Amino acid sequence: MAGPQPPPCSLPAAAPSPADYKQPFGAEEWRCLGHQLVDWLADYQAGIGRWPVRSQVSPGYLRPLLPAAAPEQPQGLDAILSDVTQHILPGITHWQSPSFFAWFGANTSPPSQLAEMLCSALNVIGFSWISSPACTELEAICMDWLGQLLGLPPCFLSAGGGTGVIQSTASEATLVALLAAKARALAGRPPEDASKVVAYCSDQAHSSVKKACMVAGVQHLRVLPTHAAQQHTLQAAVLEAAVEADRAAGLLPCYVVATVGTTSSCAVDPIPAVGAAAQRLGLWLHVDAAWAGAYALLPELRHHFEGLEAADSLDTNPHKGLLTGFDCSCMWIKDASWARAALSLTPEYLRHAANDLDYKDLQVPLGRKMRSLKLWFVMRMYGAEGLRAYLRNRLECQRAFEALLAGEPRLRVAPGTAPAFGLVCFQLSRPDEAASEALLEAVNATGKVFLVHTKLDGVHTWRLALGSTNTQRCHVEAAWAVIQQALDNREQEQQQQQL
Repeated sequence: MAGPQPPPCSLPAAAPSPADYKQPFGAEEWRCLGHQLVDWLADYQAGIGRWPVRSQVSPGYLRPLLPAAAPEQPQGLDAILSDVTQHILPGITHWQSPSFFAWFGANTSPPSQLAEMLCSALNVIGFSWISSPACTELEAICMDWLGQLLGLPPCFLSAGGGTGVIQSTASEATLVALLAAKARALAGRPPEDASKVVAYCSDQAHSSVKKACMVAGVQHLRVLPTHAAQQHTLQAAVLEAAVEADRAAGLLPCYVVATVGTTSSCAVDPIPAVGAAAQRLGLWLHVDAAWAGAYALLPELRHHFEGLEAADSLDTNPHKGLLTGFDCSCMWIKDASWARAALSLTPEYLRHAANDLDYKDLQVPLGRKMRSLKLWFVMRMYGAEGLRAYLRNRLECQRAFEALLAGEPRLRVAPGTAPAFGLVCFQLSRPDEAASEALLEAVNATGKVFLVHTKLDGVHTWRLALGSTNTQRCHVEAAWAVIQQALDNREQEQQQQQL
């Protein structure tokens, strides 16, 4: 397919002067370089499973391998890619490896990568509508498309008065929601009341809630306890008691975060109960579904997301579950006027006539890239059916690991958790922190697999998170073999010590 041709223009063609700066990368040079890089990327992705998943280098490894100063003369792409292969890739932890099970994955796909190339080439800065109208309007359309696929309540979609915005990360969405909640709570109050604002979350909520409070100047954050008996979920009664105590102390409760799919336990907070409590108490409810939100595409899992109509904002990360490369964090706000009240700032040089939706007013930075392109490409090139098939494959891999775990008496699913949304939290059946740490390091040191740990009720807990684009059942079985080998080696060492 031929590339775009510019429309007829009344301006005369500019005549270059011999004295003009000569750009070394014309259309044909760029075409050749692009083909070369795509070939390199295709080869890398085809062989990614053969690289050690976790980087094996030591801190400071790279500086001795590269020159001490930038080159005076230009270097070719061949030389640069050679250095990438020899020096950079060994220092990469390969997040796209099918055996990457650490943290929560950041998946991508060829459609997303193609869109990133287009985004980089267009290189628009979409802080306002007039700065690039298609950037603003495509984002609004994509947010409605995705919201419909997820089955969100109409109040979050543009036709229902809601607003969708793509943030960089869920941490930024949590901060924006807190700033909006704070603006709403302080409306009509004296400035000194800002020191009385209180936010709430569970002890399983993401650390970004605490950071949001630090950035927003919220001095009071109540981290509410959860218990294994309630699957580590935030309880509405606990929230209500905390709010009542703070109000009795003269404070100003304003914001609560509920989570669907917590990082350490995959807990699903009871959104209907917490939402009803938030409405009674006058709290802004933000629902963090950064990891699990993608699974709302599946009708069989949508019951986990009931009650969202009571939320004021919510967020999910397509860069975790919908094959859309980092960064792409989708946030919906029921009434965006409070976010604008907190964040809108329009100096004279940014004013324009069409001011209905300027995304700069819904984020902390001014500048923003055209993130919607990659989400648009992915939704079109996979289709909803393709995305559902990908998520169901994740769940099949999760169930395969569960079955293996059930047959291993030396390990157990962490008490108070249930494998869900591609995450399995598991422990030594006889908890031993030092042994658990050593075993996990032995597993990761093989380079064949990468997992990380958390702590649940004080117990060292392993996490297997299925988030890579290309993970199949065979990779789960291979990871299990590595884990079993580490357990066997430990038993042999213990037996030798007893001799």
